[in-house]
Amino acid sequence: MGKLQKLIDKKAQSADFMEQEIKHICNDMPKRDPGSLGEKMACEYMADYMKNKCGCERVDIEEFEEHPNAFFGWLYFTISFVLASIVLFFFVPVVGLILNFLGMLLLLIQFGFYKKVVDKCFPKKIGHSVTAIKKCTGEVKGRVFYNGHPDAVWNWPVNDKFGGKVHTAHLVSSILGALVWQGLSIAAVVRLGSLVYVHNFTFDAMVQTYSPALIYFGFAALVFVPLLVGLYFMWDEHTIVDGANDNLTGCYMGIAILKALKEEGIDLEHTEVGVIISGSEEAGLRGAMAWAKAHKDEFKDVPTWIYSYDTIHESRFLGVSYRDLNGTVKSDKEVSDSFMQAAKELGIPCNKSWVPPFGGATDNAAFNQAGFKSTGITALDFNLQPYYHTMKDTADNLDKGCLADCYAISVRCLENFDAQVSEKK
Repeated sequence: MGKLQKLIDKKAQSADFMEQEIKHICNDMPKRDPGSLGEKMACEYMADYMKNKCGCERVDIEEFEEHPNAFFGWLYFTISFVLASIVLFFFVPVVGLILNFLGMLLLLIQFGFYKKVVDKCFPKKIGHSVTAIKKCTGEVKGRVFYNGHPDAVWNWPVNDKFGGKVHTAHLVSSILGALVWQGLSIAAVVRLGSLVYVHNFTFDAMVQTYSPALIYFGFAALVFVPLLVGLYFMWDEHTIVDGANDNLTGCYMGIAILKALKEEGIDLEHTEVGVIISGSEEAGLRGAMAWAKAHKDEFKDVPTWIYSYDTIHESRFLGVSYRDLNGTVKSDKEVSDSFMQAAKELGIPCNKSWVPPFGGATDNAAFNQAGFKSTGITALDFNLQPYYHTMKDTADNLDKGCLADCYAISVRCLENFDAQVSEKK
């Protein structure tokens, strides 16, 4: 029996603790949209708890600048460019072609890769993160961080009212519509040849200039216009969800482990145990990016692993993300394999998973991009569920069994890591 088996045996009690704390933050504190007072208060509360009740010798609350509304705000630019290109198709298609291309390029860069293209077009706010570390009793040979984000997202009205299938169908069909119009604009430019624009704007003249098929296809493709306009209302920036599962569950996974270590009087000899609460993940991983930049050279002294959690809610989907950020970023294989191995040792089902295209990203991606050894742990169906980014993500909708199992695996990961580094001379 390992030195941390006591913690694993009491996984149900730890899940109860997580539930109580999550309810407290959701019910008794302001909403926690990125860069808000609520996010700051939640960070301060968790920092205080880890310092005074978990025995963390180091607890830092850190600030960073961000423009949180840019993460979905790029939609306004992309949609407006595409809609303008539809109008220009009939008159100056070469300009429409350029605008459509710029709109789709913005989608790819701002959402596909989470780059900061239009951030400064939106108001600046101050986000908050927390770094807490429980020191070991002897020589430091390794370090494990558990990570979650404290902020909650803006409500997605379509998913909230009509479900994930309708939400996804709306998004995919709108992108398809933009691509169709891109193709029509290319065809129109080729058809015009050396002409820059249509000289006669009558219907008959346009038919004669473009060809009947191209014009009639253009009118038929106007069916995509209402779908594109609907994207203006894809998110409700004035309504913030509770974010109980996404992602207070991730925050409290590490805090629960620190609390259990303290209560059981267990101090590791060679492994530091820490928690990173990285703010404003819902604004495009901005807190994790800022944390990774601020600490890029600090934790290179010994092997340092990060387990990054996001939405620990459904046991059947509990898994390790070997790829993140719309499938474009690799997680660290050694850290990823360690979670799978720990789950196997405990007999808890766990899947090899990834964050697929249009699935977004977790803070794990930002850590890996910055050179840290990190993996992502999720327990959600990436086919959008009713609780995802909606008003249904409440503290009454937690799965304590899933929390308990994920906690147990995480403890075993720490135990295995500590044994591994302690053997080194």
